[in-house]
Amino acid sequence: MMTDKQTTKKRRRMSLKWKWALGTGTGVFVIFTIVLGLLFSSFTSVLLRQEKRRTTDAINVVTQRLNDNVKDLTSDDVEPVLRPRENPYLPHDPSKPDQQHNLYNDAIIRTLANDNLAVSVYDRSGSEIFASRVDPQPFESVSKRQLKLSHLNGHVVYVGRAPIYQHGTKRVVGYVQVTNQLNGYWRTYQRTGSILIVLLLIGLLAISVFGYILASYFLRPISDISATITKASEDPQSSTRVPESRRNDELSDLSELLNRMLDQMQRYIDQQQQFVGDVSHELRTPVAIIQGHMELLNRWGKDDPEVLNESIQASLAETKRMKSLVQEMLDLSRAEQVEIDFRNQVTDIKMVVNQVFNNFKMIHPDFTFSLDDDLRKPTYVSMFRDHLEQVLIILMDNAVKYSQTRKEVHVSLSEDGRNAQVSVQDFGEGIAPENMDRVFNRFYRVDKARSREKGGNGLGLSIAKRLVEGYNGHVSVESSLGHGSIFQISLHILTDQERHHLEELQATQEPSKPLDETLKDSNLLE
Repeated sequence: MMTDKQTTKKRRRMSLKWKWALGTGTGVFVIFTIVLGLLFSSFTSVLLRQEKRRTTDAINVVTQRLNDNVKDLTSDDVEPVLRPRENPYLPHDPSKPDQQHNLYNDAIIRTLANDNLAVSVYDRSGSEIFASRVDPQPFESVSKRQLKLSHLNGHVVYVGRAPIYQHGTKRVVGYVQVTNQLNGYWRTYQRTGSILIVLLLIGLLAISVFGYILASYFLRPISDISATITKASEDPQSSTRVPESRRNDELSDLSELLNRMLDQMQRYIDQQQQFVGDVSHELRTPVAIIQGHMELLNRWGKDDPEVLNESIQASLAETKRMKSLVQEMLDLSRAEQVEIDFRNQVTDIKMVVNQVFNNFKMIHPDFTFSLDDDLRKPTYVSMFRDHLEQVLIILMDNAVKYSQTRKEVHVSLSEDGRNAQVSVQDFGEGIAPENMDRVFNRFYRVDKARSREKGGNGLGLSIAKRLVEGYNGHVSVESSLGHGSIFQISLHILTDQERHHLEELQATQEPSKPLDETLKDSNLLE
């Protein structure tokens, strides 16, 4: 019991819709994450370059303002320049275009007013002589301008250092150090990162929901297919089929294929049931006759030579009829499966019709046979040669049987460009209009008494019909009671391209055997 539970637990599965939804969601999420990551990286890189440029501009402004000193820098030299005391609200005097006291136009004031920047100036010995605000970054003397990222209290900051040269002599008179705390950058970085994470989560949810809905829509035929297969497995004769889909995709093709397979399986089941029913029905009478004669002989008939001879002859006749019946039943069963066993066949219908016609002229010299052959060249159809010959023999033999008064049979062979037609006309008793629809039914005989006398079992026309329709052909009949009947078969004429293609396919397959040999190989005939 535990093993069954463990097996059930191991076989627990995930729906294909969820797999599709999670798979597409994960794939799109990864792509979405990469794209947003690249955008975020590009955006933060732009922000970082702006901060770097702001730090560089601050260094340039300070060095340009302090490089006019001819001596080493002191606080007295730096304070008036970097921390002016004039009233910033004095009106602007147009006569003084170089007015420096307007703080709104002063680059120094704008630089020092930036909360993120800490500007410090050092003399040549490294002592601090000016600081716009407290700079926790230690001073380092440098021989040339230097700008780098540095870690400070767990944060990354931009630190720029540069020597201040005396204008003209290029002598170092002091140093400037600018530390950019990058507070605005980090605030934007964190805010943008938070927004992107929220967008990713919303995107993942939206993509998963959309993927599930899309999977449910596209995979809906799979549910229909599964339900149809389940019903077919529970009841092989179920008429349930996959609903028709207009999507015109692989799943619709699979649905159509499954429906065709179920229809074919249903036909085989019906054929099997009909075969069993027909055999049991048709064999019941000869078996009962033989059994009656044997019981008669067993009781007292064996002592009477006349009764003994009559019983033996009757039993042999019924045995012969049973053998003929079984042969025709097997032929009919095989005829209903020609689309499986005899594909890709090519036959010259003109040659076969002429051969069968000549054979009947030879074996029935008391009959008048005429042939109207309108085909001027070999005409090929997709049908196994033995099957075509068998159909023609059935039609010709049927015409001979029912033309005992006027012994004349007329055969015509023609084509309309797409199909080849073979017509067999007799001048016998004909078929009544109410019997026209049943003439191709199994075991049906217009006149059962006369047909039984002629050795017919009512299966010949049914076999012919199944064989022709198995090759996508058509069989029809026209008849006038008392004047005879015309049976016509129509088969598709192969184009040269179709014929060559079928011949190539046939060359790669095992050659088909004649029907009798096939039945013998299957131990169905002696």
